[in-house]
Amino acid sequence: MTLLDPDTDLAPLEFAVTRNLAAKNAAEREEILANPGFGQKFTDHMVDICWSIRGGWHRPRVQPYGPIALDPAAAVLHYGQEIFEGIKAYRHADGSVHTFRPDQNGRRLQRSARRLALPELPVQYFIQSLRELIAVDGSWVPSGDDQSLYLRPFMFAKEAFLGVRPAQKVGYYLIASPAGAYFSGGVKPVTIWLSEDYARAGKGGTGAAKTGGNYAASLLPQSEAYENGCDQVVFLDADRNVEELGGMNVVFVYKDGTIVTPQSPSILEGITRDSILQLAKDRGHKVEAREVSLQEWRDGVASGDIVEVFACGTAAVVTPIGALKSAEFIDEQPIGELALSLREELTDIQYGRREDKHGWLVRLDA
Repeated sequence: MTLLDPDTDLAPLEFAVTRNLAAKNAAEREEILANPGFGQKFTDHMVDICWSIRGGWHRPRVQPYGPIALDPAAAVLHYGQEIFEGIKAYRHADGSVHTFRPDQNGRRLQRSARRLALPELPVQYFIQSLRELIAVDGSWVPSGDDQSLYLRPFMFAKEAFLGVRPAQKVGYYLIASPAGAYFSGGVKPVTIWLSEDYARAGKGGTGAAKTGGNYAASLLPQSEAYENGCDQVVFLDADRNVEELGGMNVVFVYKDGTIVTPQSPSILEGITRDSILQLAKDRGHKVEAREVSLQEWRDGVASGDIVEVFACGTAAVVTPIGALKSAEFIDEQPIGELALSLREELTDIQYGRREDKHGWLVRLDA
């Protein structure tokens, strides 16, 4: 099949489709969708597109989900030249399948590729890959409340060589995993561990790219958070300004209605965060993206100037922060109503229950 956005000059890719002969039957699939968890089960197919310095993007295909063969000298195994994205597909009440702001995910993938010296996949090919996978695995998109099909595009260096330079052979893949409600029993405030000994990223580093190394760097402090009874970890920069959580952005609500989110060159630009801030602007809130020191956070909560703190990201959407904990203190955080109200508005748009005034939704099954 050949599907392409109408606003592009690029010719569509011609995907070859090989059906999975061992695909789950309807009963097996429904059993998985009844309780999918998150990132535990995967659909029957995946997308695979090759890139080489001579041939560019070529050999696009949808094929059975399965292992990827790699040479032991593949560059990604030695130098970590890898990036990924996270995006969801939603089943609307009429049965149609939509995704949310895929152009922004495609552009972020390009920015990540640029930083990791990987080729930039055109946004229209990125969106086409989503459509191609949904064309064969659309029945995997669940219809339950707060359920979705999590789409994981990723790209890595496949060239077999041990020299330190950008790889000349790269693979782009797309896999999908049905996802249940992130919070069983409703959204709950989380407790955040303040990482004082570890940094997620540094000035001039890869913090603004969605690359596996950033997440690997967060695993040890995240384990430290668990050991201290916390759900997530928050990182600071060298000047003790707030950066982000292990995989979510932070947002502060001030008593005058101003909404502030930390901004720095080493913070990943969150698409959920950007959407939440836009919805807040629509309601008349003043929104600022700027440096926020740990001291401002703590003083603001203590004085009552900060009336609400929450985190946001693709998986959980919006999560109130109930406490900030370190080896030296525990600061209870004020719980307000704005975070959950914005979460409800955003998810209503994503699932087609509320008008999409910004044109964020893109239908994938048409």
